[in-house]
Amino acid sequence: MSNFKLTQFSPGAGCGCKISPKDLEKILHSHSSARIDFPQLLVGNESKDDAAVFDIGGGRAIISTTDFFTPIVDDPFDFGQIASVNAISDIYAMGGRPLMAIAILGWPLSKLPAEIASVVIEGARAVCDRVQIPLAGGHSIDIADPIFGLAVTGEVMLSNIKKNNTAQDGDYIFLSKPLGIGLLTTAEKFCQLREGDRAVALATMKELNSVGYELGKLSYVTAMTDVTGFGFLGHLLECCGRADICAQVDFSKIPKLPNVDYYIEKEMIPGGTMRNLASYEQDFNGLPKQVKYLLADPQTSGGLLFMVNANSLEDFAAWQRKHQMTFFQIGRIKSRVENNLSPITLAL
Repeated sequence: MSNFKLTQFSPGAGCGCKISPKDLEKILHSHSSARIDFPQLLVGNESKDDAAVFDIGGGRAIISTTDFFTPIVDDPFDFGQIASVNAISDIYAMGGRPLMAIAILGWPLSKLPAEIASVVIEGARAVCDRVQIPLAGGHSIDIADPIFGLAVTGEVMLSNIKKNNTAQDGDYIFLSKPLGIGLLTTAEKFCQLREGDRAVALATMKELNSVGYELGKLSYVTAMTDVTGFGFLGHLLECCGRADICAQVDFSKIPKLPNVDYYIEKEMIPGGTMRNLASYEQDFNGLPKQVKYLLADPQTSGGLLFMVNANSLEDFAAWQRKHQMTFFQIGRIKSRVENNLSPITLAL
């Protein structure tokens, strides 16, 4: 099995193979009325949120999501872990906790032995064991390129639901993980990734966003999402989709993985980055390449992007100290009407 490099069977790296925001908008344009027919559907696709949320009564709701992609690393066990952490993240991004998972496997049996797919499943099961949920079944097909992911069911108290489009004027913007995964994993695909950077990338992608469940309990956390295939800019644009707010971001405060500038200079740019920029670069004309290639970089198993009410900043700082956690404060939400600003402005 060691003779096979999974990334060589992958047309795109992890979440970098997602359909672009512009094309996805065309696909979903005529499918935004679900909540009209199903009032218990609290979150559907109208806000491009991380998961669907359905009210089941008694102050509780079910969260449902799915995520899968082509190999982002060569090791099958790592691939299974990363794809699983990435899929489960959607539950945490809604403020909920996972209950169970179902595997989604597409495997080219004429190219890759079934034994390798078994190791991918083992990686997924290891993550589900960490989260203490069952990997309860799944579905598989024989397909041209390998894909793997999970469909995940979770639960959340109605009072703890966190949406991506509910930020308020004055909120502080926080990020939980550094950016740059797409750059490093693209370098891996072309055998250009430095060994030390490989270890950092793997550790970052395997890090669970389970803190999202705890953040969901904080009433002063006003909005939350996770940063994945559309990159930081794409997901922040979704958070600022309302006409009345915008984001002001200090680029110097955005965390990035080690040596990302080196990989940008080496032109290790994911195809997903270019698709992202084609969708929203018109809003960010003139940005230096080190800025736009990082902020549009598709993240696989990226961090949480969330907003905290301005009046509760000290309370949140105390909460971080109590739980021995540190997040990156990178900007503010402002009133767009008052300041007549674009959805996102960057201080370089």
